[in-house]
Amino acid sequence: MLSRGLVLWAILGLPSSARAQTASPIANPPIQAPKTESPAPLPAATALSFDEAIRQSLLRNTNAVVAEAEVRRAEAIAREARAGWLPNLNGNATYTRLDHDRLLSGRVIAPANQFAANLTLSIPLIAPQGWAASSRASDQIDLMRSSRADVRRQIALAVARAYLLVVSQKRVLEVSESARVTAQAHFDYSRIRHEGGLGNLVDVVRAEQELATDEGIVESSRTALVKAREALGLLVGTPTAVDAEEPSLATPPPLPQAENEAESRRTDVQLLRNRLHAAQHSESLNWTAYMPLLAAMAQPFYQNPPTLTFPLTGWQAQLLLTVPLYDGGLRYGQRDERAAMTMEARASLEGGLRQIRSEVRAAFDTAMRAEAGLATAQRAARLAAKALDLAAVAYRAGATSNLEMIDAERRSRDAAIQAAVAEDVLRQARLDLLAASGRFPDLQQ
Repeated sequence: MLSRGLVLWAILGLPSSARAQTASPIANPPIQAPKTESPAPLPAATALSFDEAIRQSLLRNTNAVVAEAEVRRAEAIAREARAGWLPNLNGNATYTRLDHDRLLSGRVIAPANQFAANLTLSIPLIAPQGWAASSRASDQIDLMRSSRADVRRQIALAVARAYLLVVSQKRVLEVSESARVTAQAHFDYSRIRHEGGLGNLVDVVRAEQELATDEGIVESSRTALVKAREALGLLVGTPTAVDAEEPSLATPPPLPQAENEAESRRTDVQLLRNRLHAAQHSESLNWTAYMPLLAAMAQPFYQNPPTLTFPLTGWQAQLLLTVPLYDGGLRYGQRDERAAMTMEARASLEGGLRQIRSEVRAAFDTAMRAEAGLATAQRAARLAAKALDLAAVAYRAGATSNLEMIDAERRSRDAAIQAAVAEDVLRQARLDLLAASGRFPDLQQ
């Protein structure tokens, strides 16, 4: 594409007779070429491969870091819940200072200085409610891990789409710059023809207007590329913009295989299944709310000075039985709440399975149509390029005006941009099909 302008320049080469007329006394006055400043270079960007961009995003992206922290938080809550049915050992010490000794018939019954210390060991022997709370907290760890996997999947998809967008914008910029080169060659040729007395000023102005249009498209394309690189850098989690190169995507599976794989490989489906399992498990533990609790407590102590009821040293032990009789309806409300959560989780799973099957079918159809669309767009671009070459030949021969030439330039430019867009549509469609089937991203790698 970049050589088209040079080819056009060769096709539109000024004939020797025209060059000779530039020195004629009756030649048109020379027209200065438009002075355009050299475009500022694109901001620096870190070049990353497709796989490396995905890998870094799973380590640096904010959502990935938060998801990892949520897993650790769930593990901490599970340890807190487990502490409810594990033994507890506490030490206590008390020092009491009275204003003076308490006397009774000349005897000290309460000295001014008193010190007491003990160790209290509490052991839950039967604690079904604590066991249930700990089991439910363990289920939440599994849920957070499934949620983390789904967050990583969403991050990888967002990075992949942003990566492909950068590739597409680079392609559009390449096509736009090629069109600008062609327009520059046309303008230069029109200017020289006018100066040689073979053309008119209208042709020059039209060619210059088309050149200005192409330069504007180039600048817009450069701006879009810069924004796409910056967006990719934010998703990857790097301090700079990220540049992309043409990726190599895996071959999508056939439709029946894609539907089957989606139900077993997609992390969002696994998350919905784990939610249903956790809700059912939590509901199955409702019986623990009606069970008694039995705890044992042992306490060695030190009392100085000793009293009538507490010697200097000693120990005591207790068994404490608690039978829940009435709690104002708390247990029944919790039972109904867990039943509703199970119903919601089951409905979400059924709806999710229907949705992923629909996504697979839609992605498969979109990919097929994107392939056909790309073939059509590429054919249109080839025909438009050929029409531009023919228009150049006709214009040089004087068979057409530069209106046809400019129209051919615009059609060729637009067709080439549409072909670049169609390439991106196909890449995105294949990515969507891989994602819908669960083959992308492969988080097991």
